[in-house]
Amino acid sequence: MDWLQAVFLALIQGLTEFLPISSSAHLILTSKVLGWQDQGLAFDVAVHVGTLTAVMIYFRKEIVEMVVAWFGSVTGKGSSPNSRLAWAVIWGTIPVGLFGLFLEAFDIVDNYLRSIPVIAATTIVFGLLLGFAETRYNGKKRRDFKSEYDLRLRDVFAIGLAQALALIPGTSRSGITMTAAAMLGFSRTAAARYSFLLSIPAILLPGGLKGYQLVEEGAKFDWSFLILGIIVSAVSAFACIHFFLKWLEKIGFMPFVWYRLALGIGLLILFYS
Repeated sequence: MDWLQAVFLALIQGLTEFLPISSSAHLILTSKVLGWQDQGLAFDVAVHVGTLTAVMIYFRKEIVEMVVAWFGSVTGKGSSPNSRLAWAVIWGTIPVGLFGLFLEAFDIVDNYLRSIPVIAATTIVFGLLLGFAETRYNGKKRRDFKSEYDLRLRDVFAIGLAQALALIPGTSRSGITMTAAAMLGFSRTAAARYSFLLSIPAILLPGGLKGYQLVEEGAKFDWSFLILGIIVSAVSAFACIHFFLKWLEKIGFMPFVWYRLALGIGLLILFYS
């Protein structure tokens, strides 16, 4: 890896992790198209640390309120909107954790799902599904939409099951969770905010496991590249979250739908030609 590759991949990770266009697909495809060697597990962990840092800083106030309220709920002080949202994040993470363990046990993703046809297909299919959710959104009155504090247990598990599908490259974790939330009647902003909160354990748990594996294996790596990856991915991810939430209600999901369709079709043409 050289400095240009490190900056470029970290920038892609930061900009695409929270947009409904699949960060993993862009990282895989960038390396394939440009002929770069795999960046390695250590760098993957580093850029995910960067995006995790960004989302935790951006939602620092909400996270503190949720943690305090959650501890209150388990110590008998009663339920509150913040404690229920905290539980929604916890319960919503269980499906992706279980599905991730299953895929890891049989090494399904690396052996069967990292090909360009699979990425192209998931990019198109789940892009169309996002477009359907957006069409349904436009057909409702604004006052009918729910916020992230209105999540019911069945909503949480439906979105959690959708998030599990994001382990397939090209699906987009943020895209599929926003799609599911929008189809359940949540506003675009509420769907995005809950998706971003769900990303915290979704990034932290596998990232922590991979980091532990690196330490156990005694892996050696260049800290300068890792620190650069963390900084670039954190700054770009923070900017992405800020502007995405600021503009989402104005632009909607359709620009990302058209982007996914164009990307998927382009990949199929590139692969089969």
